[in-house]
Amino acid sequence: MAAVSVGVLGGAFDPPHNGHVALARGGIATFELGRLLVRVVRDPGHKDVGTPPGLRLLLAQLAFDPVAVAEVTLDPFARTVDSLEALELDDPVFLVGADEFADFLSWKEPERVLELARLGVATRPGVDRARVDAVLARLERPDRVALFEIEPLPVSSTEIRACVAAGAPIAGLVPPAVEAEIARLGLYAHVGKPGGGGMLGEDPSEGTTPT
Repeated sequence: MAAVSVGVLGGAFDPPHNGHVALARGGIATFELGRLLVRVVRDPGHKDVGTPPGLRLLLAQLAFDPVAVAEVTLDPFARTVDSLEALELDDPVFLVGADEFADFLSWKEPERVLELARLGVATRPGVDRARVDAVLARLERPDRVALFEIEPLPVSSTEIRACVAAGAPIAGLVPPAVEAEIARLGLYAHVGKPGGGGMLGEDPSEGTTPT
């Protein structure tokens, strides 16, 4: 029996949005993935987020529940290379957006990352390909990087948090189940306000996408 191709998608998911889901679906289709490990990073340490990891895990589970091959878990590692070392997968595909890939050389041990996994880099219209090509030119194994296109979805977690704090609708930006859970729990209503974190009474203490 042929081995099942495995993909990995990591991030803070604060909150997960339709762009994350589009990246996942595009990667699954392009690389014919039989499993996609969605890793919710417990404490990346790069930027402050106010939402506890357990709640971000819940939101990610809701967001990716319609994606049949997705398996959502907490990732205790702050850096991609450490996470991949611990997973010990057989040549997985690590999915990442082109904007994140533009900073790939600043990641911890980027060449080791490419030894542990191929990179599936999602591009879209408007992405600065010159930045992507500049990174590829400096890699020892550019053959380990594959580009694929996804539909443009100009949305970010930062934008969504700001919309909720301002009382603006987020329908169409996040999956409906995520929208409903954010409203039910009152998440992000106090973002940007004195003492306000991701939820009432929480202090920002966590970061974003792993590197």
